[in-house]
Amino acid sequence: MIYLDNAATSHPKSESVYQRIDYILRKIGGNPGSSSHSMALNASRVIFEARESVAKLFNIKDASRIAWTKNATEAINVALKGILKSGNHVVTTSIEHNAVVKPLKRLEREGVRVTKVKPDKDGVVRQEDIEKALTKETRLVSVVHASNVFGAILPVAEIGKLCRKKGILFMMDAAQTAGTMPIDIDSLQVDVFCATGHKSLFGPQGTGFLYIKEGVEPLPLIDGGTGEDDEMKEMPDRLETGTMNTPGIGGLGAGVDFLLKEGVEKIRRYEEGLISQIIDGLRNTKNIKIIGSLNAMDRTCLISFNIEGKDPSDVGHRLDNEFGIMVRCGLHCAPQAHKTAGTHPLGAIRVSPGYFNTPKEIEEFLRAVREIAE
Repeated sequence: MIYLDNAATSHPKSESVYQRIDYILRKIGGNPGSSSHSMALNASRVIFEARESVAKLFNIKDASRIAWTKNATEAINVALKGILKSGNHVVTTSIEHNAVVKPLKRLEREGVRVTKVKPDKDGVVRQEDIEKALTKETRLVSVVHASNVFGAILPVAEIGKLCRKKGILFMMDAAQTAGTMPIDIDSLQVDVFCATGHKSLFGPQGTGFLYIKEGVEPLPLIDGGTGEDDEMKEMPDRLETGTMNTPGIGGLGAGVDFLLKEGVEKIRRYEEGLISQIIDGLRNTKNIKIIGSLNAMDRTCLISFNIEGKDPSDVGHRLDNEFGIMVRCGLHCAPQAHKTAGTHPLGAIRVSPGYFNTPKEIEEFLRAVREIAE
């Protein structure tokens, strides 16, 4: 088996992640924050230490501004629905994941105005086009750090600088970049930061987080679940209702610690090499159309492509059943991005290697694609 669907969920994880989850389930087991006995206190320590590790990875000065969620989609929903209200204007892009698109559709029905900025042919949204879309009512600019269809990395440093200058909140969806690209919240001037744990942070599914800068206090998406008055709770408790996913968060913390030890820059360089290998191989295969830039440095660790005359889902089925290669095909939960790319309604084939893949596996993938294309 060759697993090349890391943009959906990374596999395998660092061995330390499996060990950490097993240890928490077997040895800790208590409910964090709800009791004062030693098992509950140890569970609370797991939550605290994982939060501190995430803060260190992204240069977040105050770890208490990080709230745990079950994925990036929940984090995005908490932010958008908790910050925006009728009369506000939000600027976003036409290449966003449905995690952004669908909440904004609901908010539009509630009186929020939305402007979507289109990218260039490679999927890059320019800072100057964002600026042209701003109005006096703009409350928030929300952009994906890197498209899960184009793979394009957006100029978030320039967008963050623009928003800070204009006094507008800047929100970044880092589902495809957290852990696979160096991210410094301070230098990027990000006010709201959403990420998932189960992709390049090597955590298990069911984990994610939301960072919100001090002074921005969104209403919670879910109420109740603690003994306190919800209105009196401080961050992060105000956004963390109910029992925490302690084993999952502990596993995510172990994944982040692995990243801190390895170094994200090292991971980025290695994955760029795999992407370059894929681009070179696909470019030399007839009837292949790659979506986005042909420069590995301009994209995150994924490539979407199509084979002329072939349904992408059929290609994915053949790769799986005939060659034992796992990729993702279809619309990738981003139909709007595929409309922008001109690949709607069938979508595309998406290959996304990870840190534990090898050049030999990539060559086997390319050999299989050549056989199908021919």
